[in-house]
Amino acid sequence: MLTPAQHKQAAQLLLQAERQAKPVKQLDETFPGMEIADSYAIQKEVLAAKLAAGSQLRGHKIGLTSKAMQNIQGINEPDYGFLLDDMFFSDGDTIPVDRFIVPRVEVELAFILNKPLKGNNVTLQDVLRATEYVQPALEIVDGRTMYPRRIVDNIADNAASAGIVLGGRPVRPMDIDLRWVGCLLYRNGVIEETGVSAGVMGHPARGVEWLAKKLAAFDTSLEAGSVILAGSFTRTVSVQAGDTIHADFGELGGVSVYFSNSGGK
Repeated sequence: MLTPAQHKQAAQLLLQAERQAKPVKQLDETFPGMEIADSYAIQKEVLAAKLAAGSQLRGHKIGLTSKAMQNIQGINEPDYGFLLDDMFFSDGDTIPVDRFIVPRVEVELAFILNKPLKGNNVTLQDVLRATEYVQPALEIVDGRTMYPRRIVDNIADNAASAGIVLGGRPVRPMDIDLRWVGCLLYRNGVIEETGVSAGVMGHPARGVEWLAKKLAAFDTSLEAGSVILAGSFTRTVSVQAGDTIHADFGELGGVSVYFSNSGGK
């Protein structure tokens, strides 16, 4: 385990990388012996610094929900990160690509809660009852440390989360079978990825269930009003200036954004 001072030092490196849009050396090389518990402690320090600077916590993201991605990273469970107010974009926005380092996009479903979720006994049915609506989303992922990197760097780096775009048609969770929500992910009019939401742990609400149980160990709950990104059901697609991304969720509508050299948020 690293010391609290090292956790703070690592967090400052990640904040510097984000400010400068330039990656820093892999944290596990700078801090040999770094463990997953250290990674979450570093992530917590980054969050605390951003909240102190005026950002507001809007929710959480769940990552590495597929067994294939877990095997690549050498872990046996997902990871998680935070969503802040300044990470949110709207459907149709122009997003400045130079805000990021190596931006990529993923297709997800966002669960918007109207009741809190807390405890080790949370079930899938509890998640559905606590969800006001489910909405199509794109997650923008990035890397504030250099690649290739191991799971400890990914977790410390907010589970790679850098932005979220909500769009499409919100639906109540009992109105459709959420396992069968499909998506076609286009880049500049060409289909790059396809997927179905059952790829997230068999049911996308399972990711939210997992997170509620994980946070219970820290006496923390998922609060009413939170936005929870349940996990990607496509591989990432890289983006650069001039790219238009469109995610077609079928009956749930679509989400589109344009990446530019400057402008936007």
